Amino acid sequence: MSRREDFSRTMRIDLIPEIPDKESLSGDRVVIKAAEPRPVDSAVFMNGDATQGPFRDLLQSIYDAALIVDVEGRIQNFNQRALEFFLYPASELRNQTIFDVISGADESLIGSLREHLVSEKYALIQAYCLRKNATVFPSEIAVSQLDAGNGTGLCFFVRDVTIRRQTEEMLWTEHNAIQNCGSGIAVADLNAKLEYANQAVAHMWGYEGGEALIGTDVRSLMSDSVSADAMISAVLTAEQGWIGQMSAKRRDGTEFSVQVSAACNRLAEGELVGIVLSFVDVSDRIRAEEAVRDAEQQRVMLESLGAACHHLGQPATVLLGNLELLHDRLQEGCADGDDLVSLADASLSAMRQMGQLLHRLNSVNEYKTMTYTSTSELLKKESRILDI
Repeated sequence: MSRREDFSRTMRIDLIPEIPDKESLSGDRVVIKAAEPRPVDSAVFMNGDATQGPFRDLLQSIYDAALIVDVEGRIQNFNQRALEFFLYPASELRNQTIFDVISGADESLIGSLREHLVSEKYALIQAYCLRKNATVFPSEIAVSQLDAGNGTGLCFFVRDVTIRRQTEEMLWTEHNAIQNCGSGIAVADLNAKLEYANQAVAHMWGYEGGEALIGTDVRSLMSDSVSADAMISAVLTAEQGWIGQMSAKRRDGTEFSVQVSAACNRLAEGELVGIVLSFVDVSDRIRAEEAVRDAEQQRVMLESLGAACHHLGQPATVLLGNLELLHDRLQEGCADGDDLVSLADASLSAMRQMGQLLHRLNSVNEYKTMTYTSTSELLKKESRILDI
């Protein structure tokens, strides 16, 4: 059997009761340090030659807390590390069982372990361990079978994984925060191929999940190839940050505007391993800004139009009054003035029409245009006038 197969067949047991409160996890936590060489009380160990010499030194030098128990789960032997972990004096720890120090353990655990270890080398337990002062700590426990000379016993190697558990929980919290962030977050390798993309990135580009984008070249997501190449070069070649706005292309071919922030992704040692990218869809913002500009432009045009109507209205009124007086007096004259009467009528009609137009222009509240005439069939240009 290969080494890989040995590990794959290791039995794993989870003894995780209700998660203890934070005070239990954080309060009175023992500062663990390497055991210093010191004389060891022989009363700590089992009687017999097996506990003397090299075996005793080996047991004391193990990094993990080691507990040797009999077939009924009673603790028979342990190392100094176990005393530091569980806060028991040596004389008291010898009177405990494995069920007293592992939360959720009972007699069935010993039976399951012995049954498994008949054919396999190890079993692995994830559990919370109990200290004498009633505080707990998360642990990973490796169990192997041990022939103690007077029956088959079990050896429990207990490792305090408090820091690792806290780190894993923090990483999981950060992962959830990134995965559910409204902004798009992605990570690419040195070839600009995506290794991770959160749900926001997938939504922006029209995919169901970020997994569908894994292996995609970042540049292929952009329709602005020049800016995309400049961004990749700035981060991977010049090892600098890059911030800019680009035109991107969705899965269905539609385009949208995106604000991109790119920075170097480095290992703890400082080695460059890729790019971290942040995306914000700014299409709505750009449309809103354009709408504001259009509204402002229309407001200025309408105010200008109103001012023109106001200034033209006064001379138009004077002209209209004078033409009416001229028309009346010509009608009172001789027949030779018929031509002049016709001209006055036409002028008066034009001035009245002009007055109506000025009134309508002054009442316009929305700036709309209409096609007036084409200036060139070749250039396809049109002249447009205000639609009133």
